[in-house]
This record gives sequence, structure tokens and C-alpha cells, in this order.
Amino acid sequence: MRRPRKGLAWLALIAVLVAATAIVLAPAWLIQPFKHQTPNILRASYLMRAWSPALTIIFALAAILIAVYIWRNSRRWFGGALVVPLLAMTFLMVWLSRQNHFEWFFKPLPNPNFMIVEDVDFVAPDDMVIAVALSDEAVAFPIRQIAYHHIIEDEVGGVPIAATY
Repeated sequence: MRRPRKGLAWLALIAVLVAATAIVLAPAWLIQPFKHQTPNILRASYLMRAWSPALTIIFALAAILIAVYIWRNSRRWFGGALVVPLLAMTFLMVWLSRQNHFEWFFKPLPNPNFMIVEDVDFVAPDDMVIAVALSDEAVAFPIRQIAYHHIIEDEVGGVPIAATY
């Protein structure tokens, strides 16, 4: 009678791990740089991102309970020991759910340096730029650089701006 229950316990443990992995990694997969994103995809991704810290804790607690059941009902030590890597992966999802993996894709420009046009040698004449002019001040941000960092915060003509691409 224990075999079917134990098989269900293993299935439940794997299902918990899959659910924890999905809630954490799906937002990172849905929001990929240079990939088409619809408002619904963004909404779903941010919703999963918001709920993943709480849900992964619930999944981890469920995984612990299931693992204890499997461990106690294993005839050999290695039968129960197989739950350890599954628990470790579930705990990894708990940790990952608390990381801002969007910043792993879009690293902010750490120390933006601005130069006078005449002194610039790293922007070719045919390079695309985003230009902003406010009051008597103007700046240009190379698209090549923004494409990686996605956002540059600056002040132009005394007005704070966020240039993005």
C-alpha cells in the first residue's frame, strides 16, 4: 500500500519544484531583450514577479513536508537522500525569487560620463543617437550604448530626464 502513496509523494515533490521554477523563471523568459512584448505578457510577468517571493516560500514548506514523508517511508538511505537535490533546487527558487533578475538583463550604466562633442572619438558620424535639448542645453546619447543599458538618467537644462531605448 505504501508504494502508490510514495509514488504520489515523489510526483508531488517534482510538481512543487516545477511550480516554483515556473513562477520564478517565467517572467525572465517572457521579458527578453529585443523580443516582442504585449501588454498582457508584461502584466502577467510582473504579476508572477510580485507573487513569486510568497509562493516560493509556500512551495518550499510543501516540499519540506513531502520530503520528510518520503524520507521516513524509504527503505534505504539513498532512497530518501534523493530528495536533497530537489529540496536544494526548491530553495534556490526561493532565493532567486528575491533577486531582481531584470537587472541581470539590463545593467544600469554605472558611471555615465558626458563629453563635449568636439572631444568625442567613440561615436561615428553615422551612429544613431537620442538627442535632448532643453533651455539652452543639449545632449546626445549613443543608441549603441543605450541598447545595452536601456536607460540613462541625466539632467538637461536643469530638468531631470530618463533617456531610454
